[in-house]
Amino acid sequence: MTIDLYTWSTPNGRKVSIMLEELGLAFNAHSVDIGKDEQFAPDFLKISPNNKIPAIVDPDGPGGEPYALFETGAILFYLAEKTASPLLPAEGRPRYDTMVWLMFQMGGVGPMFGQAHHFRRFVKEEIPYAKERYTKETHRLYGVMDKRLGEVPYLAGEAYTIADIATYPWVARWEWHGMDWANYPNLKRWFDELGARPAVQKGMAVPD
Repeated sequence: MTIDLYTWSTPNGRKVSIMLEELGLAFNAHSVDIGKDEQFAPDFLKISPNNKIPAIVDPDGPGGEPYALFETGAILFYLAEKTASPLLPAEGRPRYDTMVWLMFQMGGVGPMFGQAHHFRRFVKEEIPYAKERYTKETHRLYGVMDKRLGEVPYLAGEAYTIADIATYPWVARWEWHGMDWANYPNLKRWFDELGARPAVQKGMAVPD
């Protein structure tokens, strides 16, 4: 079984490539250059109708039929359940804590960090209010994670999970956020530990 991954070199894309590497699943990475609007190509929209990367096609999906998925949280959940991986605990509080911190990334870290990227780096004319607003919110979220990681080793608790996989690629763009690691020592410990994982290093290099 070889999964087809449609992706680009963004934090969201790298969530799924890290996950595939962590699981040791064979995959073919197909570049979808969002700088050239390739995400709007008709063939890609058949897989990801919201014209967003990443997306996957599993040739051995439910019922043994090919199955296409988009939305990173759903993909991480699907791959973990498909492989019965401990990256998504099977039951009880660890499972729910993993889902809480996964949703924290999807509802907070991703959208807010993304807005900070936009207004700090990509707008043609600087908008001070927006830049300040999203930078402050990004730093607040860093504080939430730092406090959590002062209490437990990983975002969901004692074990490395899909919540960490989803969050790491966004934190990996810390240089875009005007942050100082000295303010977030617990987060820095977590960041360095995850960054040393071979699967994380491989996943962060996709597509090459």
